[in-house]
Amino acid sequence: MSSTESQPFTGAPGVALAAVEAMEDDDDPTPRRRKLRATNALMPWLYSGAALILLITFTYLPAVNMIGYSFTDWDGISRSRDIVWFENYVKIFTDPKYWQVFFVSLYYFVGSFVQIAIALYFATILSFATRFRNFFKGVLFFPYLLNGVAVSFVFLYLFQPGGTLDTVLAFFGVQDPPHWLGDPNLANFSLAGTSVWRFTGLSFVLFLGAIQSIPGELYEAASIDGATRWQQFRYIIAPGIKRIISLSFILSIAGSLSVFEIPFIMTGGANGTSTFVIQTLQTAFNFQRVGLASAMAVVLLIIVLVVTWLQRRIVPDEDVSLS
Repeated sequence: MSSTESQPFTGAPGVALAAVEAMEDDDDPTPRRRKLRATNALMPWLYSGAALILLITFTYLPAVNMIGYSFTDWDGISRSRDIVWFENYVKIFTDPKYWQVFFVSLYYFVGSFVQIAIALYFATILSFATRFRNFFKGVLFFPYLLNGVAVSFVFLYLFQPGGTLDTVLAFFGVQDPPHWLGDPNLANFSLAGTSVWRFTGLSFVLFLGAIQSIPGELYEAASIDGATRWQQFRYIIAPGIKRIISLSFILSIAGSLSVFEIPFIMTGGANGTSTFVIQTLQTAFNFQRVGLASAMAVVLLIIVLVVTWLQRRIVPDEDVSLS
């Protein structure tokens, strides 16, 4: 017997086994190994199958049906429907009753910038050591936890004639307050302010979480170098949460175009407060023009996608390294 044969194997058993399995896989894989490979390839689809079925059933199929309805004159009740092709889309952009409601979204669009500014300001302050910091965090986030219907009714009593706001103003000597929801020149400002109050908490939490994920060593180094709070915000916080700010803008743009529950409950779309979504709902169910309402929904979807794409092109994501 040779000296090589007489020496026992001293390597790790797992390494030898792995080497043998690799040789078997490369040369002549057995049916069992082929089955194992197929199972491993299929496993991710098995785990995500239920979610994909729900997504396709309740999102993509209804969206495809909606696009199909937009080319018809279906009333939502009868079984018959005639193809009208692009007639519904032409009506949307030629009838002022339908396209002028987009101007109402400008109030909420401007309000979304106010919302982001307020949320970013308080998120920056409360990310540092501040007295009653947890209390103020709860106060800022609490409105977002409330149901939109409840918020609408609360502010409905706040803005009604002789309500809470008028009582407070009367205490300061204002005897003839304006009609906050009855005046077409003020109604949209009141509704946009309500929306800002409710959704500031969401932006605040997003910003606060992003700021707190920045390494604390950067603040310590900046403090040693004599950087002020503003300089820390400008050169550390703002670049570090750039992606979250970009996400907030996308959410704000989409939200300002699809505002519904607050103006619907508080005014029902009266006094020039009807949004595009409210107009779509009334067209579908009050006037039974589901085909036209579907075309309006498709137009809204396209606008949101185009605006989001433009925003991502103008302010692209960049890899920011803070370490």
